Amino acid sequence: MKNLRLSRFWSALALLAGSLPSLHAAADAPAIRLNTLGYLPGAEKRATLSLPATEFTLVKAGGNQIVFTGKTTGPITNIDTRESVHMADFTAFRTPGEYLMRSAEAGESAPFRIMDNLYREPFITVTRAMYLWRCGTAVTGTHQGSTFAHGPCHLEDAWLDAVGGGHTRQPSPGGWHDAGDYNKYVVNAGITVGAMLRAWEDFTPALRPIRLGLPESGGRLPDFLAEIKWETDWLLTMQATDGSVFHKVSTRRFGGFVLPERESAERLFVPWSSAATADLVAILAQAARCFRPFDPDYAKRCLEVARKSQQFLDTHPENHDADQNGFETGRYPTRDADDRAWALAELWESTGEAGCLQALEERLRQSQARVSDNFDWSDVGNLAVFTYLRSARTGRSEALVKQAATNLVATAQNITQTRSQHGYGRPLGRRYNWGCNGTVARQTLVLATAHRLAPQDVYRETALDALNHLFGRNVHGRSYVTGLGHRPPMFPHDRRSGGDKVDAPWPGYLIGGPHPQPANWNDSQDDYRTNEIAINWNGALIYALAMFVEAE
Repeated sequence: MKNLRLSRFWSALALLAGSLPSLHAAADAPAIRLNTLGYLPGAEKRATLSLPATEFTLVKAGGNQIVFTGKTTGPITNIDTRESVHMADFTAFRTPGEYLMRSAEAGESAPFRIMDNLYREPFITVTRAMYLWRCGTAVTGTHQGSTFAHGPCHLEDAWLDAVGGGHTRQPSPGGWHDAGDYNKYVVNAGITVGAMLRAWEDFTPALRPIRLGLPESGGRLPDFLAEIKWETDWLLTMQATDGSVFHKVSTRRFGGFVLPERESAERLFVPWSSAATADLVAILAQAARCFRPFDPDYAKRCLEVARKSQQFLDTHPENHDADQNGFETGRYPTRDADDRAWALAELWESTGEAGCLQALEERLRQSQARVSDNFDWSDVGNLAVFTYLRSARTGRSEALVKQAATNLVATAQNITQTRSQHGYGRPLGRRYNWGCNGTVARQTLVLATAHRLAPQDVYRETALDALNHLFGRNVHGRSYVTGLGHRPPMFPHDRRSGGDKVDAPWPGYLIGGPHPQPANWNDSQDDYRTNEIAINWNGALIYALAMFVEAE
């Protein structure tokens, strides 16, 4: 398996195949496509069949005992793959257990479960994947009989050459490796930590008791916050003395597929950007109120750093891009209007300062309190709107609250309609942008916020369909998350998976997904377009899974 992973011939062949204008499923995709993790007993349960079929049965896994028989509906032509597909609905079957779906025409599905709290263990695996991404320390974890580990790495972070400090080192330890590479980027940390802290605030009772097996487990912080703190500790090192925030810590070029402790190229601070500065304000202001009940001193420090960077932004109102001359690594270029709005929203929610509210509402009026159904690191405006709408503080403009709420509900309704019109229940419809799997997972933030504001079962069912899609109800009939579900990715674009000696990829990582067409996914280490992993996609999946974790 390791030899296959490293084979340039097979990788190149896969990439060539992926560049062809195909809309249809991979040749080895099963005809019955469903969530290979399973379904909650009381939830909607549907599968998509790519071959003509009139009836289907559910049988107990490992035998032939029929427990449910149903008729399919269709055919319909799926809007993006152009396949003729049928639907199998077994919502009425609620009995916990492990099952297979069978059809005389379409064959047999992958096994799946029906069970309460189905998503608790996947949530733990995907969140522990953040621990396995830690930089600056040794990590180790076991999954399905394989042990994944690396030694202390990047202990020299980082040098000041590129920011005018000469060849001197300023400590910048910790944080998470950003993606399939080992660099650390503030802008991508923004959407990632923002989603994870929103999960904490939205689902605290379910998340607080969960143990993740961290070195910090059993300490003053709940494990979920302890893992986030590993990233916020690093972010605290990214503020310059004037309050601006360095854009990233990075090598000048991407390194090879080796374990992180073997990467020896110098890593440097990259000059500040206004987007990175605003994202740090937002993250640390939000973190301050989340950490305050458990570590008030740390919360105070986070808020002080956030205030200093906001003061810098107030005196530098222009959009300022980082000078990345000489760096070939991820640029994360973005204009800062949405980042500044998010910074103000979190700072106001954590402090109640009237000036922050006034400035925030001015920005929300400029953007017409827009809520997008497709957002990522380059557009964090949704996070500002979510915080504004969910606040219990007084003083908000009633007209602006109404406008933002109307926009939120309209966007959530659009997502549900898109899901209903898609043959695989995909809430993002026919859009397959880079990292679209992360976007599908991140849509659950819109749905969950709308559900809190104006509860409708369809919002939760659509969020479940996002998970159904990511874990196998898709054109490939496979899970998109390493180590979870049926035929998960085996060769992600991940330097640890490519550089270790384990014949399995590091577990719990959502790959970017098909791009630019639904069938264009290659399970190849070389295909960073579709098979890379990244913290922003995992952060989104963590939120989506947290939405359905039940308190025990």
